[in-house]
Amino acid sequence: MGARKKQSAEARKEALKSLYFAKLNDVPTSPRKMRLVADMIRGMEAYRALSVLKFSTKEASIRMEKLLRSAIANWEQKNERKADNGELYVSAVYVDSARMLKRLRTAPQGRGYRIRKRSNHITLFVDSKSKGAEVADSTNSNDNQN
Repeated sequence: MGARKKQSAEARKEALKSLYFAKLNDVPTSPRKMRLVADMIRGMEAYRALSVLKFSTKEASIRMEKLLRSAIANWEQKNERKADNGELYVSAVYVDSARMLKRLRTAPQGRGYRIRKRSNHITLFVDSKSKGAEVADSTNSNDNQN
């Protein structure tokens, strides 16, 4: 590996140490259906999002709830303490398309219709509100000085 590539890889690893996230790959649900669930909880407080997902009727919400629990556990593991109620929020949710299984369905007159069985990758980031409040306070204090 070249020196420049190695440096950028090390920088990326260091940046990920300060982020709290969970990833779920190859979920056998279409990305469009999963994005509907992701839009429900994006920017929401973490424990409120858990309750919203728990009582949602969508099948995709079960997997999203499990992933959110994992992201909260990752935050607790890295910070070595339990998360208080109202401290964490869902900062970002990405739903990307994954591999597509292509199948043929028999159709009239010797034709075949293509069936695309879609899957997706989900990345869910959580962050603490106190960290975001510190950044907001510093920007507000800079505005007051000008």
